[in-house]
Amino acid sequence: MESTTSSAPPASQVDHLVVMAVSLDQGVQWCERVLGITPGPGGEHALMGTHNRLFTVASPAFPRAYFEIIAINPGKPSPRAAPARRWFDLDDKELKLHLASTGPQLAHFVASTNRVHGGVRALARLGLDRGEVLDASRMTPQGLLAWKITVREDGQRLFYGALPTLIEWGEAHPADGMAASGVTLQSLHASHPRPDALRAGYEAIGLAGVGLSQGPPNLIATLQTPRGLVTLESQGA
Repeated sequence: MESTTSSAPPASQVDHLVVMAVSLDQGVQWCERVLGITPGPGGEHALMGTHNRLFTVASPAFPRAYFEIIAINPGKPSPRAAPARRWFDLDDKELKLHLASTGPQLAHFVASTNRVHGGVRALARLGLDRGEVLDASRMTPQGLLAWKITVREDGQRLFYGALPTLIEWGEAHPADGMAASGVTLQSLHASHPRPDALRAGYEAIGLAGVGLSQGPPNLIATLQTPRGLVTLESQGA
């Protein structure tokens, strides 16, 4: 029988893809143009001064996966005291300039686990600081959505976004209330100049379902959409 004690290695799976945009309106327009759908509602994150739009991309390979388009919420400055920054590198000046120049960009993914603290400790043993575990929540029409999430004080994603942020959901998962979107995630692949280091990180958190190879920094998500098969790439963003 498999051990269920805290000494057992954590397990994680792809929870959601993260596309960043200069503004949420721009992200919605991009989604309609590139993926052929209008994203569903999301919410505001008082913890970070951000907001999002969401839709499910669940498939047999990724049964609870969803898609997040996220942007800084104008007029809602980050409540984090300097030098702390928002999650996902959203305060990074170079990333902001890149998004302003190229438009919305796949830049990261989040992995869900039921042992987020264990995942953080496992990464720390490799010398990888995934950050503090923060409590976050927002109200939805179905009630309070609560989760624990790893955020570094500097907000960095690490490995150009290819090492996932870790999340542990409370009683509810956002995908549970999402209707089918017409978009499904077929595959997710990462490339990096140091694949062995990244692979060790994946193994430490028990991450399944993400391909990995040596090469320039890149995240590659392949999705079936109303516009056919679409490939999104981070290209080192």
